[in-house]
Amino acid sequence: MGMTRSLAVGAAAAFLLPVTAQAQTAREADLEARLRQLEGAVAALRAELAASRAGPAVTAPPPAAAPVVLGSSTPGNSPNTSVATPRAVAARESSVGALAAAPTTDGFRIGDTTVKLGGFVRLNVISSRYNDGEVAVGGLGKEFYLPQQIPVGGGFASRDLLFSGRQTRLVVSTATPVAGKVAKTLIEFDFALATAPAGAQRATNPYVPTFRRGFIEYGRWLVGQEWSTFQNLAVLPETTDFVGPLDGTVFNRQSLIRYTAPLGQGMTLQVAAENPQTETALPNNPALVDTDKDRLPDMVARVNWKAGFGDFALAGIARELRTSTNGLEDTTFGWGVSGSGKIPFGARSDLRFMATYGQGIGRYLGLGYVPDAIYSPTTNRLARIDNFAAFAAFKHGWTDTLRSTVSASYQSAEYPTGLAVTGLANAKAYSGAVNLFWSPIKGMDAGIEYRRAVRELLSGDDGVMDRIEFAIKYGF
Repeated sequence: MGMTRSLAVGAAAAFLLPVTAQAQTAREADLEARLRQLEGAVAALRAELAASRAGPAVTAPPPAAAPVVLGSSTPGNSPNTSVATPRAVAARESSVGALAAAPTTDGFRIGDTTVKLGGFVRLNVISSRYNDGEVAVGGLGKEFYLPQQIPVGGGFASRDLLFSGRQTRLVVSTATPVAGKVAKTLIEFDFALATAPAGAQRATNPYVPTFRRGFIEYGRWLVGQEWSTFQNLAVLPETTDFVGPLDGTVFNRQSLIRYTAPLGQGMTLQVAAENPQTETALPNNPALVDTDKDRLPDMVARVNWKAGFGDFALAGIARELRTSTNGLEDTTFGWGVSGSGKIPFGARSDLRFMATYGQGIGRYLGLGYVPDAIYSPTTNRLARIDNFAAFAAFKHGWTDTLRSTVSASYQSAEYPTGLAVTGLANAKAYSGAVNLFWSPIKGMDAGIEYRRAVRELLSGDDGVMDRIEFAIKYGF
């Protein structure tokens, strides 16, 4: 009886083993099919993410991958006939969102918008000597080269040492595909031009952030606050100073509406309507007066030309200068032209330059070294000031990480005849500088610079500044 039972069990086991093996083989085949589906879905997700990172252009969605069945499957289902459950669709959308929001080397994603953070942290150590007076407490002339704050007539020499991190900067930019184009925005601020609160250096140095730039760019249009179209920022030389050749350059940021059009042959045309602001002074007082009575925008046009031997720009500006006080007003026409360029010499060296001439463009040069015009209340006359400014800078790369720049800059003003203008008015400013920069690692620059600058008044009196400045910056 026992032997009979054992034979029966053995026969049953022999009969069931092929069935079990066949069942396991079917399940393995089903699992392999599911794995192939998952791999296809992951590949589709990666393709979508790569396409979104590759460029801002809006593209058609890729062909739908075979839906993934995360629940149980019915017999006979193949990868091409499976039906995704709502849970599978939700999981797929969640995966796409998680991957798109993950940080990348080009920023991070929020929906369809790519957001990037940038800027730098910077420290300046500035040692200055003035031969004819001292800069007022909290004066911006202590922190960067500002020719109008070089003391004249003090009758004594002075020295000053300052450590400052106020030039640290933060930039936030976005790019969003909209109707086949990319809508871009940028917001930038630092702490450099805020008025230092009294006693700021005593304990905490709490400087207020200052707005630098903020604009929207879509297609050929740019609206917001940006560098003036009259300025060619690309030719400014490398310097430890906030600007460098300030007396010889156009330097202005303001609200504007700009249109850019390609002209072919490496040329583009930019046309802009920009914020008007007439700066005047009285014949007996050189202090600038913000009249704030303007009616027409400053109109600017600039042609940019990229050639094999360099990059060049030619800009022109037309302005209405206007003042109005107690019902008395006067207007006059202001204009200016500016040519600039950068010519490379080998892979490490280049020559940069700018020359500007005009009448009534004082506020565009050297942060308003001279006013746009002189206003005489007795005659109700608004008379333009003639301006000329220029700079040149040569950069030489000693090695891939070591380089120097030598620069010189100049500005002069010719005041209108027939007005008894005070001898305290600024007439000329000129400076020269030489520096050495080192980049030990990617993103980090350290430099030391010597600058000598002269401010000359209409009376002929002048003041001299000698400055040694060290700066270290790490950009991100």
